[in-house]
Amino acid sequence: MHHMAVLGLTAAEEELYRHLLRNPGVELDEVHVLLRQEPLTLDAAVRRLRELHVIREDDGKAWPHKPDLVVNRLAQQRLEEFYSTIRTLSDLKPIVDSLTRDARDQGTKSEHAPVERLMGLSAIRERLDELAFFARAEVLASEPYDALTLENIKHSRPLDLRCLRRGVVLRNLVRASAVADDTTRAYLQELTAAGARIRVVEDLSELMIVYDHHTTLVPVDPKNTSKGALCSSEEGIVTTVVNNFERLWAGAEEFTDLVGQGDDSSGDPELTDLQVQVLRAMCTVGKDETGARQVGTALRTYRRHISELMRLLGAENRAHAALLARERGWV
Repeated sequence: MHHMAVLGLTAAEEELYRHLLRNPGVELDEVHVLLRQEPLTLDAAVRRLRELHVIREDDGKAWPHKPDLVVNRLAQQRLEEFYSTIRTLSDLKPIVDSLTRDARDQGTKSEHAPVERLMGLSAIRERLDELAFFARAEVLASEPYDALTLENIKHSRPLDLRCLRRGVVLRNLVRASAVADDTTRAYLQELTAAGARIRVVEDLSELMIVYDHHTTLVPVDPKNTSKGALCSSEEGIVTTVVNNFERLWAGAEEFTDLVGQGDDSSGDPELTDLQVQVLRAMCTVGKDETGARQVGTALRTYRRHISELMRLLGAENRAHAALLARERGWV
């Protein structure tokens, strides 16, 4: 038995809907007797199913809406709730800030000193992971490398893409020699396609990273990065580093001007006019037959386009496809 709890319905609500599917037009006053439920329980189920547009009423009788419409509508609603929860969970900094303030109120020391020396690659990476996770506005990075190794990219990619997906602005300064390296250039193009802004400086020597204009990491010794890094949230230090970055940024050349945008700068495929029409019909029309007539295609062609659109979107079902299409601005 495939239960509808996954779609957000209670056992009583599902039982009522299934009963109406078998007995459309039943008198609501009699339902609690037929289903052996308390009147208050059934009244609550009727109200919620009405609000969810699962049933319709007329003169004391109730009829169910069609299962395909109901399931897709409820699935879409649940997906939107899940995405809302995910977006909330991705922004945990306000909770952390609140807890930190409580800790300070109790006289405890802050976990990190205003200026902290980090020794060793593992300690530096751990702090970078932490700062990238909590970044919410902008990350500035000046990285004077000649090329990135595959290990560098493997570590950096999830941090960079996670920030970009959250809407964090990522501005990156790199050396011209790095652009000449095929592996590095491909990764920089990937970041640009995801929304990062990258500029190139012919002779870049400064290594610095700034998170949200609040915390910065700089090497202890710029000529010998193996000596470790300084992590600071001191306003004067952060402001100095930001001003230095902006000076270099203003004189740098756009990465895309040097190498081009690539074949698809947005990362999204270009939809045809017919695909756009089919997508809109899929999101608004209940029956495929109606959708096919609306866009002026054969039913089989219409369904083939829907399958292709779901593949392009990476959707599990049509409700998921509708949600993803709205998030990408396709409809």
